[in-house]
Amino acid sequence: MISTGELRKGVVIELDNDLWQILDYHHIKMGRGSAQVRIKLRNVKKGSIVERSFQAGDRWPRAQLDRRQVQFLYRDGDDLHFMELESYEQFTLTTEQLGEAVPYLKDGMILDRTSYEGETIGVELPVTVDLVVSDTEPGFAGDTQTGARKPATTETGLVVQVPIFVESGDTIRIDTRTGEYQTRL
Repeated sequence: MISTGELRKGVVIELDNDLWQILDYHHIKMGRGSAQVRIKLRNVKKGSIVERSFQAGDRWPRAQLDRRQVQFLYRDGDDLHFMELESYEQFTLTTEQLGEAVPYLKDGMILDRTSYEGETIGVELPVTVDLVVSDTEPGFAGDTQTGARKPATTETGLVVQVPIFVESGDTIRIDTRTGEYQTRL
């Protein structure tokens, strides 16, 4: 069981006979009455997103997810092909099923496959990924404002705000939790 005090982004809970992943949550203390928690949830199977309020102290069963290492093989339109590393079994997921994880995937990447009662519900990204910048504007000597940023498109199509010294062809590290640039390699 997981209570409102133990909430974390990415945790999957069972609610109304469905699996829901916590996207965001806020504790709200009213002047009178008990505290409430406002939670933004994504239905793991259907992909729909809802916001719900609960009383502080409410508890839900934590979904028991099975995790196995898989390798991302390639993308074919909206289909993403993976291979399980232990059994070499191949399976396909759609871009709709993976949602925000798609722009971080590159061929050969090792991930964790999450399944619930034998059914694949998604993949878990590593905390950071290294991607090559395919296109960005050049930085100019006059652009010396502290923390100046510019958009850069990576090899997977992800657009990230980077410092002005980053150029096309550079490899950058991106935090998959926030989608922000971390460092140039």
